This record gives sequence, C-alpha cells and structure tokens, in this order.
Amino acid sequence: MGAEAKRTYLVVIDDSAEARVALRFAARRAAKTQGRIEVLGIVEPQDFVQFGGVQAAIEEEQRLRIEGVVSSAVGEFLDESGVEAKIIVQQGEPVRAVRDYIGERPEVAALVLGAAPNGNPGPLVANFCGNDAGRLPCPVMLIPGSLSDEQLEQLS
Repeated sequence: MGAEAKRTYLVVIDDSAEARVALRFAARRAAKTQGRIEVLGIVEPQDFVQFGGVQAAIEEEQRLRIEGVVSSAVGEFLDESGVEAKIIVQQGEPVRAVRDYIGERPEVAALVLGAAPNGNPGPLVANFCGNDAGRLPCPVMLIPGSLSDEQLEQLS
C-alpha cells in the first residue's frame, strides 16, 4: 500500500545537558535503525496572557530556541546521516503534554529521556520511570546525562 512508517524516537528537549545527551543518543539510534527523531519542546502555560499574540510569540521563540539546541547538539550528525528530525512545540503541563502526544502517535517507538548525572532526575523521568512507568504504549529509554559521545555511540 504505502511505505512502512519509520521508527520514531521522541525526545523531550529543554536547556539541560542531559536532554542534549538524550537527543544525541536518539539521533544515533535512529540512524542505526533507519528511523527518525521527533523533538518535543513544551511551553508551560503562562499565568496571565492578555493577548493571544503574546502566546504565539512565546511559542515561536521556544521553537527557535529548540531548533538552535538541535542544530548545536546534532546538526552535523543529522546532515551526515540523513536522519529526519521534526521539531514540535506544544503548550501545556509537561507530563500531560508528553502522554497526550505519544497517545496520538502510534509511530513513536520510544520516549527517550535524559537523566541528570546527580540530584533530582527531573519531573518527566520521575513520572515516566515511576508512577506512569507501565502506562505508556511505548518503552522509555532513560539515558544517563554523564555519558560521553563515545559511550553513546557504543550503546546506540
């Protein structure tokens, strides 16, 4: 009928170093499995937004920031490997936004999250590897934020 859907690795990105490690792992994994990556940035709702244009401007600023993160973390690798990367920006509470996004996309093969090398692992890791560990329709890949590029290459 049509081309088979590519395996999609979903990475939730923020400004943390561990999110960049998760992104690099997902890009390498996608290259080795002829898959693709989707990079989800979440804009948390503002307490008060008087005009809809302000929210749109915030979301566009977030999209540009995420594109910069993707480019600096894996841009050259994506160019060389040919891995397709799609950037999505959504508004909402992060755990719910991720759960809803995955629930609407059966092509997502895995949620790839980065864990901080020390301290609090972050709300997404705590939730999806804790309370909601068995409720997602796909596996969660938890990538230690302390891994080097060489280690990522070996593991992916």
